Parts: sequence; C-alpha cells; structure tokens
Amino acid sequence: MIVLITKRKESWNMTWKKALVSFGVMVLCIGTPGWALEVKDVSFADEVTLNKTVLSIKGAAVLKWAMLFDVYAGAFYLPDHLSGAKWHEDVPKKLELSYFRDIEAQGFADASDKILKDSLSAGEYERLAERLTIFYGFFKDVKPGDRYSISYSPGQGTELKLNGQGQGSVQGADFAVAYFGIWLGKNPINKTFRDRLLGAR
Repeated sequence: MIVLITKRKESWNMTWKKALVSFGVMVLCIGTPGWALEVKDVSFADEVTLNKTVLSIKGAAVLKWAMLFDVYAGAFYLPDHLSGAKWHEDVPKKLELSYFRDIEAQGFADASDKILKDSLSAGEYERLAERLTIFYGFFKDVKPGDRYSISYSPGQGTELKLNGQGQGSVQGADFAVAYFGIWLGKNPINKTFRDRLLGAR
C-alpha cells in the first residue's frame, strides 16, 4: 500500500496489506469523551456539525502497526445525548482518520473488503456488494497529514470525504452499520481501538 521502489516496494506493500487485514496492530489509546483531543500532534474538535446536527466526540486513539509505526489517529462522533454504545442506531455519526503514512487507494478497498467478508454472513455481504464496489471507487491515495472522514446521516447515506472534500456517498442504514463496523463492530480491526473510539474505559 505504501509507494516505495520496484520489488522492494511490492514486497513491503504485500506485508503491509497482510498486516492490516490480519489485525496485526497495537493501539496507543488516548480518549476523554466530550473533550477536545490532541493525539500524536493530531487535533480533533470536541464538536462537529453534520447536516445541521451537532455531534460530540466520544473518544480517540492511535492505531500502531506491529509496535513499529503509527498508521493513523482516529476520532468518533455521535449526538451528545447518545453514548458510544448506540453507534449502530439510525442516527448521525462520523469517524475521522488522520494518516501518518502513504497508503494507496487500492489498499483501502482490499483491507475493507477482507474485514467485511470475515465479519458478515454471505447474504449480508451480497446485499451490500454493489454499494461497496461504488464506495471503494471513492478512495484515493493518501499521504501523511491527509484526513478521511466517513459520515452517516439518516435518509442521506454514508459519505466519504478526503481533507474536507466530498468523494461520494451511498445509501442505506445497513451500509452504514456494516462499514462503520470495520472499526466499531463486534469483530473490528482492533478491539481496544474500538473501545476507545466509543468512549469505553
């Protein structure tokens, strides 16, 4: 996924991709629900506005690969009156991820698809497959400092933004639950990372 040089690049890319989909990660956890946070020099606002709805930060953390380097810092937002445990309900929500490393667009699609196929039933995946293909097409290569956000608004769908610029959206509350579930579900990319994003102790 990281752009390097010739065969060494390809070998490292495969190792990196396998690490992501096999969840070979460590987490640096820093989270205080409801407060503005700075994690590894990455600042996350204590509140964001999504289609006129104010969302409050529930927690933040850093995902680290194999105790060697940081992958990204993340923060999760919900309406203030909701706890992180309500993330799967049909309510506005937002996940922000700020990257520390170069990652190619195809890596996002491959890693996401692997996680979803492992966590969803065949029928659940099939119902999402067409929309997933569309959503994967929105991803672009990122470099250190770039920030993706994934937000969901009831009746409007799940939108992907890169550095504040909309890349596209897909419909369905079921899609939102599945895709946010990559980080927040029962079998997330990392359980400690999930718990900190949701404000759990």
